Parts: sequence; structure tokens; C-alpha cells
Amino acid sequence: MENLKSIIESLLFVSDEPLTIERLKIVLSPAAGGDIRSALNLLTEEYEARRGGFQLKEIAGGYQLRTRPEFSEWITKLVQPRAPRLSKAALETLAIIAYKQPVIRSDVEHIRGVDCGGVIRVLLERNLIRVLGRKEIPGRPLIYATTKRFLEVFDLKDLKDLPTPKEIEEMGQALADRSGVVIEDDTADETRESQLELDFEESEIDEPTGLGDNPDNGAEPPESAEGVEPTDSEADSGYPRPS
Repeated sequence: MENLKSIIESLLFVSDEPLTIERLKIVLSPAAGGDIRSALNLLTEEYEARRGGFQLKEIAGGYQLRTRPEFSEWITKLVQPRAPRLSKAALETLAIIAYKQPVIRSDVEHIRGVDCGGVIRVLLERNLIRVLGRKEIPGRPLIYATTKRFLEVFDLKDLKDLPTPKEIEEMGQALADRSGVVIEDDTADETRESQLELDFEESEIDEPTGLGDNPDNGAEPPESAEGVEPTDSEADSGYPRPS
């Protein structure tokens, strides 16, 4: 296909979410996946050589044009984006789910030492975690994992890019600052969250039928958990370019 690289560049320019190779293959049929990947690699090299205002990054299993982090000061003055707001309790719970997924609520609460029902509700509403299914143990609790939105917010290609515990200790606040996430003082939030409907799992979340029910399926958990009921089918260094 002639001008394949330019066509892909135009698609990246208008897309408000990362484009996967499979998605590009559908749009660019009959172009081969190898040719598409080669064009993406060429674009990446060109943007890096030019050192302009944006770059092509592999995020959440796809490719997306993103502004360079060194220009964030001026970008925020222009667009004034609303940064995702998370309490310390929510960020801590999200980290546990990210590293332990697939995981059930009781396991998260065992690590944190406090009830996490309200915090998990918030993370579900923010589309940072999702429900995978139910674990085949008494009570059949819901199983949680992170979403593609989580990877986008924290500028991760996939779950393998999660920092090690040692790196987390070294980075500290830097990770939240880079991602634009505002960590709020949760002194009052802990009390409020603990008073939310703690048994919301049974009353407000329908039993999932499969990962295909969620348009934002996210990355696969690093490994499956024993006793998990099978389903039917199956995080920022820069701002995405506004469409």
C-alpha cells in the first residue's frame, strides 16, 4: 500500500485512544501486520530524531501520539486538564490489585488491614480496575484486575512495565507527579469510604458473563488464579494528543 506510513500517521493523529496492530490491520486491509509494524517503527524513529513537541509511544498494547513530558508545564497552562484524583487509600489499593491480580477483595483487605469496599467502588467507577469473574470458593467473591485505562494513566506498555518494589521506594511521589495523578489527603476519606455500602458486590454489580462484556478489557493478568471460574470469552509521561 502506497503512503502506508503517512496513512498510519493520520490515523494516530485523529485517534483519542491507543491503536493496536490488530485495529490498524482491520482499517488498513489488505496491508500486512509486518508492514504496519515497520511503518510504526519508522515513525517512532523519525519523531525521536526530530525531537519535536510529541512522540509516538507504545501504551496499553497500542500506539499513541503523546506530548513530550518536558513540555508539560506549558501544555497544562493551555488545556488545564483535570488530573485523575485518587486518595492515598485508593492508590494503595490500586497498587495491591495491580501487583497481585487476579485478586479478590478479602486478599486486598488482608494486605491493607482495613475494609476496602468503598475504595474498590471508586476504582471501578474510575475504570482503573475491572471484574474478571467469580472465584469458586464459599461466597463466590468477585475477582479484580486492572484495565487498559490503568495502563494509559500510568504510561505503561503492559503490566511487565510495573516498577519493582525497590524502584517504587526510590520513586515515591515521582510516579504520581509524572502521571498527573493528584494524591489527596485521605484522613476523612478513609472514614467516609468505610461507611459506604460495604456489600455492594452482591447488590450493585451484576455477575459478569465474560471479559467481552467490558469494552475496556485491559491487559491480561500475569497469571491465572487457582479456583477461578472461567469466563465466557475473553497508567503519564505526556498527554495524549487532543483530537
